[in-house]
Parts: sequence; structure tokens; C-alpha cells
Amino acid sequence: MNMQEGKKKIICASLAKTVKRLRGRKSQFILGAEYDIPSSVISDIERAVKDPQLTTLFKLSGAFGLTLSQFMKELEKELPDGFSVSEE
Repeated sequence: MNMQEGKKKIICASLAKTVKRLRGRKSQFILGAEYDIPSSVISDIERAVKDPQLTTLFKLSGAFGLTLSQFMKELEKELPDGFSVSEE
């Protein structure tokens, strides 16, 4: 695995934690039905096996009552300290 693939895994894992946390007790099926996101996509995101499309991220942020930038700030809370996607 190259460095970029490793960073992608970290981002997907952080996204999984963020979505699970923000979804709370609402089921994947209900969340998906309310916001036109297939529950299978939500499941894949929460298992960190899917790198979602930008439109899906917009839908998720709306589902949680957040702007995309607020949603990304929530995601950043789950990333390791000092994490960066750029080569250093």
C-alpha cells in the first residue's frame, strides 16, 4: 500500500466514525429514505469500504443539519492529530 492509499483509509475510517456518531440512534434505512441516500451506501461508508461521491457528502451533511464545511469540521475531529493529505 502506498502512502496515498494509507491516507485514504484513514480518511474513510474517520468518515465512518463521524457518520455513525452523527446518525445516533436513527437507522441507516430511515436516514437514507429521508435524504435519498441508499442505505447500502450509508452502510458502506460506516464500514469504511466506500469513498463517497461529493453529492453524497452534501446529502449527509444536510441530513445532519450541517453545511458541508461544518460536516468536514466534524470529520476532522476524528482524524489523527497533525494529519495531512499532502506529501511531507
